[in-house]
Amino acid sequence: MPSFFKELREDINSIFDRDPSARTFFEIITTYPGVHAIIFHRLTHKLYKHNFKWLARVLSNVVRWYTGIEIHPGAQIGRRFFIDHGTGIVIGETAEIGDDVTLYHGVTLGGTAWKKGKRHPTLENNVVVGAGAKVLGPITVGAGGRIGSNAVVTKDVPADATVVGVPGRVIEREKDDKQSRRAVTAKKMGFDAYGVAEDAPDPVATAINCMLDHIHVMDEKMEKMCKALKALDAELDDIQIPKLGELEIHTEGESHTNTGEESSDK
Repeated sequence: MPSFFKELREDINSIFDRDPSARTFFEIITTYPGVHAIIFHRLTHKLYKHNFKWLARVLSNVVRWYTGIEIHPGAQIGRRFFIDHGTGIVIGETAEIGDDVTLYHGVTLGGTAWKKGKRHPTLENNVVVGAGAKVLGPITVGAGGRIGSNAVVTKDVPADATVVGVPGRVIEREKDDKQSRRAVTAKKMGFDAYGVAEDAPDPVATAINCMLDHIHVMDEKMEKMCKALKALDAELDDIQIPKLGELEIHTEGESHTNTGEESSDK
């Protein structure tokens, strides 16, 4: 019993760290369906392991009706497990969940086969699974992994990786030198395209990133060509490239000058 209350205290303290709307211990213990589901799962799991399988299933069904969260009593769940909102969560019999894992509503940890044995996912420590995501089959999500909302994951996920999309794919972060180079090029052009592209792929941001890479390469080539021509004593006029704020913008039947402030008709 002391172990049960220790785990409960850890679960609730972890909610204060991960949910800014949590205010008091009493509020959490009385109004959070995720906490209710975990409390009863720890009980039903013990019954399941001691071969009181029917009773464990009955109690877990009662909790499902009450909370909207379905956790099979055979699932193994670690410490400081947090279910945010909770409605629609399904966790299968052979699922294994490590410590400090967070699941959002609509998550399924399901199987892809009808044969007995290990058929549900393993989530290692510090994994976060976004709303509506489906993690299917006897796969492993490495420690610190992040599963994006509505992703469908059917393959192993490396530690500290972020997975998005259907089917799920790992997002590879750009190397620091490439990101800093893009930032410099974007700053020269007067805008920043990276606020939307740090963690999740955005098609527009991806296209802009490709343009920035291309512009950077072209600038380098042009600079080398100019140096080579000057070395051959070629006479080249130094052409000043106007700033974007000074460019004349043409629209249908009108002409505007962008001065970095509000545009005015000529």
